[in-house]
Amino acid sequence: MISKLGKSGGYLVAFLATAMLFHSSPLQAAAAGSGVRSENGKYLDKDDVPTYNVKEDGTVDWYTYNGYRRYHQYCHVCHGPDALGSSFAPPLKDTLTDMTYEQFQEIVVNGRTVITTSKQNVMPAFGDNLNVMCFLDDLYAYVKARSDDAIPRGRPQKKEAKSDQTRKEEDECYGG
Repeated sequence: MISKLGKSGGYLVAFLATAMLFHSSPLQAAAAGSGVRSENGKYLDKDDVPTYNVKEDGTVDWYTYNGYRRYHQYCHVCHGPDALGSSFAPPLKDTLTDMTYEQFQEIVVNGRTVITTSKQNVMPAFGDNLNVMCFLDDLYAYVKARSDDAIPRGRPQKKEAKSDQTRKEEDECYGG
């Protein structure tokens, strides 16, 4: 897989190594929302796929909130605000209903070109961009929450605090 990824392979290896360290942490029960369990504030579903957690009062987990921030920094230019799509790219809110986490990762890391008789869509590869790769799970959690209609359009008004462990993992992903 690394050879297929080219120079982005090193970043992916660092990202996956950080994720493996993260998975060795103690598990905690999840609160209300999509998450089955939490690992230091990061929610995972029954298949260990990153997901969102939205409390009854609308508070979202840190990772989903950060996914909103990162999405609107890197993705909304093509995929539209709030994952609703644009004339340049499909609405991820709808696309994610039929896409697995692994497919999402593959496309974000390596990019994709879709050619039809009426148009050509090109998704650039973000495998070299640590500002995307270090937060890939956050992006997925946000778009999944939008896809499941778990959060409305706009910036989440309430969020869980960012943990010290999350800060440490971000620093490690950036090479610090």
